[in-house]
Parts: sequence; structure tokens; C-alpha cells
Amino acid sequence: MNETAIPIARDQTGVAALTGAPKDHLAPAEVIERAAEFNAWATDEGLRGATARELFEGYCRKLGALGFELLRAYASTQTVHPQWTGYGFTWKREWQSAREQQFARGPVSKEWLSSPFYALTQRSLAGEITPWLRRRIELGPDQRDFPVLEEFYQAGGTDYLCFGFRFGAKDDPSHGSGALYSFTCDRAGGYRSAEIDLLKATLPALSLAMKAHAGYDIASGLLRTYLGRDAGSRVHSGAVERGSVSGLHSVLWYADLRGFTGISDASPGTQIVEMLNDVFETLTASLRPRGGHVVKFIGDAMLATIAFEEMDARAACRQALDAAVEGLENLRPLNDRRLAAGRPPIEVDIALHVGEVLYGNVGAADRLDFTVIGPAVNEVVRMEKLCDQLDRHIVFSSEFAEAAGQCDGRLVSLGEFRLRGVSEFKEIFGLRLSRAEPLPAC
Repeated sequence: MNETAIPIARDQTGVAALTGAPKDHLAPAEVIERAAEFNAWATDEGLRGATARELFEGYCRKLGALGFELLRAYASTQTVHPQWTGYGFTWKREWQSAREQQFARGPVSKEWLSSPFYALTQRSLAGEITPWLRRRIELGPDQRDFPVLEEFYQAGGTDYLCFGFRFGAKDDPSHGSGALYSFTCDRAGGYRSAEIDLLKATLPALSLAMKAHAGYDIASGLLRTYLGRDAGSRVHSGAVERGSVSGLHSVLWYADLRGFTGISDASPGTQIVEMLNDVFETLTASLRPRGGHVVKFIGDAMLATIAFEEMDARAACRQALDAAVEGLENLRPLNDRRLAAGRPPIEVDIALHVGEVLYGNVGAADRLDFTVIGPAVNEVVRMEKLCDQLDRHIVFSSEFAEAAGQCDGRLVSLGEFRLRGVSEFKEIFGLRLSRAEPLPAC
């Protein structure tokens, strides 16, 4: 097609409009009818609790069933999460499905700053309501004024539409800040005017359903992040009544930084925060694949559990032991970097215990904590204080040693010790350091 063969006009929005566009296959009355069907579907799906991916995938399939010759479509929503700034969903005709991607926090990319989506967000921030743009990318380079449009043209695209919808008028990010959509077709002559009208009439309802899922997703993500995966899921599922607790038989995994006071006294606050983040991420990374749940961070310490309800006792104990060994081992590269930067090395002590705890909501009427309480929690904290005295970085209770099984030869008794606040002496175990130490009796 010769790009000069079809006359182009400019509408009041400054978007190229094709005066020789294909004849509409949808009459105005049918557009209204189809829009009502789309909006009813979006409402039903939103009430059902459909995810953003399911919503966008279903929407694109419905467009295809109406004769939209979509080459690809894309939707993006922003979120509130310490790791991610947002999510994207790409639909392609050959997939007949939408694929999700996450956008990590970090510097703003050049690709984003030179994208149609960025242009729409700037117009929205300037006060424009539901901004949109159209580019007839088959008509020439002037219609491919964003780099990504050249890619779509090379893939066979002829026409590109982009829409933006802002959530809320006061920049409240709790439900996400908005949704952005793009639709690229490969029909010669591009979109029909009735198709554009249908998109404009139905995307607001889709966006409302997307907003509902965004609010759910943000709440779920923040609860998991601040309370932990298990506790966050329980709270989000309705376990919110003050005093509601359940018994939990589990491994208690407690870690603390040795000599933290000295390090903090000699280091700027920003370095302390950076150090704590590095240490907690290193230790938590060893727990994640092994069923560990971090209950809380307490200053320079952390408490985690591995519940026996998720696996048998011996497996849970060995997962906890492996996580402790791996976590300490993975601190070595961190210490190498700290020493190279002239900073003091980090030492971490870990205590592993087994016990029955109460797990649930404890606190004031208007400020609750989802936590674990019980004598076993006090004991594991007291056990960790023995690490320095015993010149060990990992210690175990006799309850843990028994549950883990001693016949593999990895644990050895270090003697009996009195723990502060505990009436009876407690036998403490450590990792067997050499073959010279006798194996425990089976």
C-alpha cells in the first residue's frame, strides 16, 4: 500500500484519522448492544474475583470473536509493593492467551520514557480525563513517532490504539494508580470507527474490574510482605479477631547478629539499614525454598518457623538445619565485600528448637500483631545467647535433635546449660565439627 494513496485528516485531538477507512461492520445500534454485553461480562467477572490476567485475556478473546483483527494487545497496571512497580499482560493472536510480567523497582528506563504509555500518563497528570492516542503506523514514519511502533510495524501492524484510565482523583495508590491499554491490528486500512467506539465504551468497565483485582492484589502482597506469607494469607482470609489463636507444632528458627551494638555505634545509620537488609535477605533466602516462614524481624534478630503440618517432623528439622548452614555460608561473600569496603565483618548466631506455640492475633483492640507466643519462643531466644559462650554459630535443643534424628551423625551434645528464665537445665547440641567427636548413640 502506498502511504500517499490514502488521504489523512487530523481530528481535534491531533491524532491521524483515516478518511478512507474500511466500512464499518457494526451498525451504531449494534455497537451499543455489544457494549452492553461487554460491560455486563466485565461486571460479572469483577464480582467473581477474576484476576487482571483473566480479565484482559477474556476481553481480547471477545474482541477477536467480533472480528477485531488484533495482532497483539497489552495492558499494564501499577501496584504498591516493595519489589514491583507494576504488572504487564501481553496478548498475542498466536497465543490466544495473556502472559504476565512484573516490573522490578529501579531506575526509570529509556524505553518507558520514549513509550506511548509514558506520553499518556503525562497527559493524565496534566489533567486530561481518559487520554488516548491513535497511530496509523502503516501510513509512514511520521505515524511511528515512538520507537516501539516501528517494531509493531515490522511485525505486520497497521494501526495502533492506546488508552489510559486513572484510578481515583487524589493520587491514592491503594487500588493502583490506573490502567493502560494498547491494541495493534494488522488489517489493511486499520481499525473501523465502530471498533474504536466499542473500545471506548467498554474499557471503562474493564478498568473498574481491573481496579477491583488491583486492590485485592495490593492488599495481599502487602500483608504477605509485612506479616509473612502464611500469616498474611491467614489475615487476608479473615483471621482477624483479637485473641484468636491456634496451636502450632513447629521448628523455631531464631537468628541474631553477634556484636551488633558495636557495629551500630561505629557506623552511620544508612549503613546499618543496608547491612540489616543484606543479612535478613541472605538468611531468608535459605528459608524460602524449605518451607520457612519469617514471623518477624526484631531489631537485629529474626524469628521464623517451619511447621510440622506442612511436612513430617524429621524433614522439617533437616530443612531448618540446612537453611541455617546455607544461610551462614552465604554470608561469606557479603563479608568479603564489607572487608573490601573497610567495614567490619558480620557474625550471625542461630538457635533451632522444636515446640508447641500459639499462633495468631495478639495485641490491643486497634493494633494487633499476628505472632507466635509460648515458652518455646522464650527458650529459643535464650538458647541463642549460648552461641558466643560455646564458640558456636548454630546450636540446637534436645527436642530438635530428637525430632531430627541423631543417627546421621550431624549433631553432637555440648552439655546441659541453664537458660535464663527456664527452671530446668537444657541439653544443647551443636554440629559435629570433626570425626574425633563421638557420634550420638542411636
